[in-house]
Amino acid sequence: MKNFDETEAIYVRELGIDDIAPVYHLGEELFTSDSYPYLYRTWDEWEVIGLYNTDPEYCLVAETDAGLAGFILGTIITKASWTYGYILWLGVSPKFQRQGVADKLVDKVVARMIEDGARFMLVDTDPANIPAIKFFNRKGFGNVRQHVFLSMNLSKHEYYGRLIDYEHQKAERAGYRRSRPAIRTRKSDNVANELLLNPLINDLETAEEQPDI
Repeated sequence: MKNFDETEAIYVRELGIDDIAPVYHLGEELFTSDSYPYLYRTWDEWEVIGLYNTDPEYCLVAETDAGLAGFILGTIITKASWTYGYILWLGVSPKFQRQGVADKLVDKVVARMIEDGARFMLVDTDPANIPAIKFFNRKGFGNVRQHVFLSMNLSKHEYYGRLIDYEHQKAERAGYRRSRPAIRTRKSDNVANELLLNPLINDLETAEEQPDI
């Protein structure tokens, strides 16, 4: 892959159906569990598909002749008399970072949201994503608030232990049933034993003997 040339044009357009897979995979490359666990936890293909279906005008990609350079996914939220623009995802390929790609994407989506009545903008990111925070500060976003996420290891929960014990007991009972020898019958008693072991046969024969009413 050739290196990005600053003279190479960057095109910003709406996300197309053929862009869904490349955008998702670029997000996987950027939002890793090691670097940004919160973003990694919430990023999946349905984020791209859902926003493509509901807010295509705020889902944009930046591209060059070399391929996908970045993407932005946003939405509009209307509550009471306020209309909010909300940037949910912004990602730039490592090959194209620090080349103005994010600026072009944000400027384009903000302009569209202003045209559609938004008078307030929101964006969030992982607190550890310092480059993103600095970028949005430069773009005019401020009033930073951090959201606290708490977690619990469910393998240590008492119900989890009871459930595991129950599954083990069920597996042991199933194994015991499989290990029991099958009932073998004498040849002379085949018919009688089959009738005893399968009472449904008796019921069916009795029903057939009943006259129609």
